[in-house]
Amino acid sequence: MDAIILQILNGLDKGSAYALIALGLTLIFGTLGVVNFAHGALFMIGAFVAVTLNKVLALGFVDENAEATSVGGFSFGGAQETLYVEHWFGEAAGGWISDWSVPLAILFAIPIMIAVGFVMERGLIKHFYKRPHADQILVTFGLAIVLQEIIKYFYGANPIPTAAPDALRGAFDLGALIGFDPGTIIYPYWRLVYFFFAAVIITGVFAFLQFTTFGMVVRAGMADRETVGLLGIDIDKRFTLMFGLAAAVAGLAGVMYVPIAPPNYHMGMDFLVLSFVVVVVGGMGSLPGAVLAGFLLGILESFASMREVIDLVPGINQVIIYLVAVVILLTRPRGLMGRKGVMED
Repeated sequence: MDAIILQILNGLDKGSAYALIALGLTLIFGTLGVVNFAHGALFMIGAFVAVTLNKVLALGFVDENAEATSVGGFSFGGAQETLYVEHWFGEAAGGWISDWSVPLAILFAIPIMIAVGFVMERGLIKHFYKRPHADQILVTFGLAIVLQEIIKYFYGANPIPTAAPDALRGAFDLGALIGFDPGTIIYPYWRLVYFFFAAVIITGVFAFLQFTTFGMVVRAGMADRETVGLLGIDIDKRFTLMFGLAAAVAGLAGVMYVPIAPPNYHMGMDFLVLSFVVVVVGGMGSLPGAVLAGFLLGILESFASMREVIDLVPGINQVIIYLVAVVILLTRPRGLMGRKGVMED
């Protein structure tokens, strides 16, 4: 039972990333009808926003006026390296800001990702609204390659480790907390933080679409864009803002994923293919389907990664998601919660 619980937790962790990226993909497809193969690159850009802030906060200078220290009767010179952030805000506050650089990157990632999404949509993607989906895939895939090569040029090809805050490093004994023997279920703090963060973002997006006037108009436009336009509503402007929102969701997913896996220039492509499988399994254009499929496939992949399963069926962890996708699409061609008429013309 403890092994099952641990694999479910691992699956929820991985499924959180799948669900967040797939949610943004579905928002773009549901509103604009665009198959955006550059969406994984937005996840990558968000991750490197966190990396950049971490590097900036680690910058320092040699303080020639620092007081000399005395240890064991020996006096050492006063010159020492001081972080700029500690110099500006004080040692305690500056140290806290530097330590919590990843969560603080959220504040920078939101406007940056919205701006990136706006430029991407207005500068390129709007010209392909009425073009075939194959054209959309080709141009957005090319854009994704360009963006990852830009990241590679500035940050290099190697992964860049970025730590979580000190208070959230390490793991806790979840087994003892829920009544199992101590030490049976040890789970990292930050992975649990990532799951709850994803839950908050997903809930926020659904609440925004469900309970705000803006969201209601967007949902109406997704169902019947022409009729909403005839009512005098500038639905195109709202859809552009939704593209920015989708970019922000992907970017935030990347920001918080940094302590789990060191980011590199191809991480967007790594998640993109799996996320598109998630979208197709959940049903093209279905937001609840994308979230459900994300968590479902994350849990299945986690169980398929168990040593006992791999020993029984070698390599199953590499193909389980695609096998499940084939089975679901053979039995339910529109996916789990797909709508009639989506991509069926």
